[in-house]
Amino acid sequence: MLDLTFETPKPKVISGAKEDWELVIGLEVHAQVSSKAKLFSGASTEFGAEPNSNVAFVDAAMPGMLPVINEFCVAQAVKTGLGLKAAINLRSAFDRKNYFYPDLPQGYQISQLYHPIVGEGEVIVDIGPGIARRVRIERIHLEQDAGKSIHDLDPTMSFVDLNRTGVALMEIVSRPDIRGPEEAAAYVVKLRQILRYLGTCDGNMQNGNLRADVNVSVCRPGDYEKYQATQDFSHLGTRCEIKNMNSMRFIQQAIEFEARRQIAIIEDGGKVVQETRLYDPDKGETRSMRSKEEAHDYRYFPCPDLLPLEIEQDWVDGIAKSMPELPDAKKARFVNDYGMTEYDANVLTAEVENAAFFEAVAKGRDGKQAANWVINELFGRLNKEGHAIAESPISAAQLGGVLDLMAKGEISGKMAKDLFEILWTEGGDPAEVAAKHGMKQVTDTGAIEAAVDEVIAANPAQVEKARANPKLAGWFVGQVLKATGGKANPATVNELVAKKLGL
Repeated sequence: MLDLTFETPKPKVISGAKEDWELVIGLEVHAQVSSKAKLFSGASTEFGAEPNSNVAFVDAAMPGMLPVINEFCVAQAVKTGLGLKAAINLRSAFDRKNYFYPDLPQGYQISQLYHPIVGEGEVIVDIGPGIARRVRIERIHLEQDAGKSIHDLDPTMSFVDLNRTGVALMEIVSRPDIRGPEEAAAYVVKLRQILRYLGTCDGNMQNGNLRADVNVSVCRPGDYEKYQATQDFSHLGTRCEIKNMNSMRFIQQAIEFEARRQIAIIEDGGKVVQETRLYDPDKGETRSMRSKEEAHDYRYFPCPDLLPLEIEQDWVDGIAKSMPELPDAKKARFVNDYGMTEYDANVLTAEVENAAFFEAVAKGRDGKQAANWVINELFGRLNKEGHAIAESPISAAQLGGVLDLMAKGEISGKMAKDLFEILWTEGGDPAEVAAKHGMKQVTDTGAIEAAVDEVIAANPAQVEKARANPKLAGWFVGQVLKATGGKANPATVNELVAKKLGL
């Protein structure tokens, strides 16, 4: 593993009109479980299906329909808990959370409040090179998603799509350990990365498969330390929850606005009301959605349709044995095995698909060179054209073929870039494309020597200057490469020029 220095969170200090204030943030991240079927029914979870086409009788709350737990969703939650170094509870239970929304057919949500499937864990958040912070996870519980109300299809009516109803969610609840907007975004980025590596959530925020409720409060300097000593939440101030954030940028903007809003209320002599709010990105402000209900307002009680969920330790151990390599371990291995910088390892491991592509290119080849080409040439071009790695016109095998030609001395670095361009637009086998376009590097020492002799003979004045100042020998190298159409082996040219000039 990499050597990390764990920092105590440094709070974001905001100056009010009268005094300084510190931020306290906790997040509840709702991650849709990667599963083909819903939590309590066999209905499809396919995104983008026709409205109300992925709805089983139990999802629609038809009379007499009973939920049946999806074992795969339970396994995915356990896998997530293991990935976050969390305690796995062998006995958990489902509760009914009662509230009314038009897109919640049952009039209640089946969730876990008192006995979640996953207990305390942690997320290691990268702050800078070699610097990290530990954000504690309070719990992860399974619950079913609600549907979607649609208000913009008709001026007088709203519509309801129940396709999402019953889809399995993992609610990942952090402790109030986050002290600033940038750290909050970094936490979500790291959590999303881990989930994608685990394969338990695809992390697609545009589709709503990963969204965050952000709890924000402000306190005076020193009050957070009092909370840490006493675990008395009253030291942290009254929190407000900003619902359904699905953008790192918006999370940061919403936190900044909400903190300043609360500070202004307190300094004017008012009291912050605990409530649920929404963020309007067009106006850059939060607005009240509803007063914040406490647990008793939801009338939680054990779900009578589901027995307590009991799992065996052997089953959990089997899931643990199948765990993939996680981002921090992979990053450390890239640094150790390939000799690359921590920065390059961060770039290559940011997405699981990127890491897999790099490893395919680097297999049996120079790791540093492979990293350089993947990061600078491939990622640079993908970013420029707005493509994801899955859409790359050049495969890992093709890019590896380019590196093989360079390693054999058959093409130069400049030729390799030209070959990369052709492969990007036309495709093909690198060796065949290089041959077709006459990209074979001249390695015949006799031919190169003749070109060197010719350039030296034609430029006697430049020879004297180069002998007086050896740095000018590069001019001859350039002339020889120009004379050979860039096909002469640069290393051979350098060696012969130095020899001929007596340097």
